[in-house]
Amino acid sequence: MDDWMTWFVLAGVLVVLELFTGTFYLLMIAIGLGFGGLAALAGMGVPAQIIAAAIVGVIATELLRRKRPGMPSRGDPARDPNVNIDIGQDVSVDQWQGGKARVMYRGALWDVELAPGAAAQAGSFRIVEVQGSRLIVANS
Repeated sequence: MDDWMTWFVLAGVLVVLELFTGTFYLLMIAIGLGFGGLAALAGMGVPAQIIAAAIVGVIATELLRRKRPGMPSRGDPARDPNVNIDIGQDVSVDQWQGGKARVMYRGALWDVELAPGAAAQAGSFRIVEVQGSRLIVANS
């Protein structure tokens, strides 16, 4: 059997094993083995084939480890509109006292603070963050 066939058979075996385990790591190694097969098809020697398979397999595995498909990003939940429905909503502030105010929002009194760079003037503001019972707002 030729070298390229061996590489592709091994890659196929790992793809089948990956289907049974449900992990993507074996799939990444199979991609590396596929590149080893491509190196064999290109006429490279066995050491170059092994190096190509190893480099691609390691890079693909590391990219998968960093990406973590299906896992939420590690963003700040206080600023994430998918976690808190208040983010992005508008509130009306009538009067500021030193960068802070109290407003009625959703039927309750809330403390409001200005986000960095926001101007303390009466009017409509957009909620950018929720910290406990405080709404952090920016000019809308």
